[in-house]
Amino acid sequence: MDGPGWRCISRRCSPRDDGSGREEIDVKVLIVGAGIAGPTLAFWLNKLHHDVTIVEHAPALRTGGYLIDFWGAGFDVAERMGIVPQLRTRGYVFTEARAIDRNGRRIASFNPEAVIESNDRYLSIPRTDLAQVVYDSIDGAVELMLGDTVRELADDGDRVHVTFEKGSVRDFDLVIGADGLHSRVRELTFGPDELFEKYLGMVVAAFEVERYPERDELVAMMYAEVGFQAVRLSFREDATLLLFSLRHDGEVPAQRPAQEGLLREKLEGSGWEVPEMLAAMSRAENFYFDSVSQITMQSWSTGRVALVGDAGACPSFLAGQGTALAMVEAYTLAAELARTNDHTEAFTRYHERLAPLIRSKQDAARGLGLAFAPKNRLQLLTRNTALTMMGLPKVAGIAMGRSFHDRVELPPFPEQTSAH
Repeated sequence: MDGPGWRCISRRCSPRDDGSGREEIDVKVLIVGAGIAGPTLAFWLNKLHHDVTIVEHAPALRTGGYLIDFWGAGFDVAERMGIVPQLRTRGYVFTEARAIDRNGRRIASFNPEAVIESNDRYLSIPRTDLAQVVYDSIDGAVELMLGDTVRELADDGDRVHVTFEKGSVRDFDLVIGADGLHSRVRELTFGPDELFEKYLGMVVAAFEVERYPERDELVAMMYAEVGFQAVRLSFREDATLLLFSLRHDGEVPAQRPAQEGLLREKLEGSGWEVPEMLAAMSRAENFYFDSVSQITMQSWSTGRVALVGDAGACPSFLAGQGTALAMVEAYTLAAELARTNDHTEAFTRYHERLAPLIRSKQDAARGLGLAFAPKNRLQLLTRNTALTMMGLPKVAGIAMGRSFHDRVELPPFPEQTSAH
């Protein structure tokens, strides 16, 4: 079967018939990371009847993180997966974004619907809930290895020899790194983080607490001073998400005690509910903290290894759309792998389709720092004035409407892998 211009994606190049008359190539794929990009990719590769394994460093599926605004092409992928009803059940449609001063007085407010024109294809959902819905859609059809990750990768051109942290050694036809901003696959295959990570001078923290005394249903409460923004969002069952984004020029701490200490130090003396929010922080079971960074790469693949989601193209927290984009990347990668038995060709088309979109999202995100953590009084004034203008009829749609429409066309997903 092997011939000029065609390379079998698997070392087992004989096709098999599944009883329907279709010929399929048996491909073993390792996906590193069980967040959102990895399980989304697994969902689509499973439709190709590939032999998929997901390995996740954490001992259980991860929890915590911030609220995700979900729209655009990511929403399209969710529709094709058939999970939108579950997302609507778990998600929220906020009716107001309200900016307030240190005394809790309203500065500005607007209805998000003014930006997106319709709530039919938009919702906000906790990252944990989105991840659970995506993983549940696989319905146990792939192998899941928890509490382990890759230690060594050796691509010999025909297969990738994978040594896991716990000592086992296995061979795969393809390895996909879906392991986030601090990707182990990227480090092992492409080089250290500093070659690709651009730190944007900010950190983000998010944690969920129960019985927080203040609630504003379906209202995003936003308070900013020079150097930071604090957000409060009321969830169901008396849960509240508290979120901070703040400027930080030093080393980003890796452990929770130091991370909490940094927040308390930076936010000491702040107004509104910030003291109460910090007091509630220690009792939060799920605590998320990370740098606000971007990952920029010339290519998302080499040999039989590729990257998807934040591992290869993180647009940063400021983009507000990284998770939805990760689902778009996962779908597109699977669709391209479905079109050909040449993984090199599929990886190339995957990058060509999405690189312009990712670059535009990253460029836009770098200009949004003043909205999430104003550097000085002028930026704070600019932020508050812009939010005031957003409350005027049609201004919000004109100002932000374009960002709610992804300039990308999702490829069709073939019903079967083409046989050559």
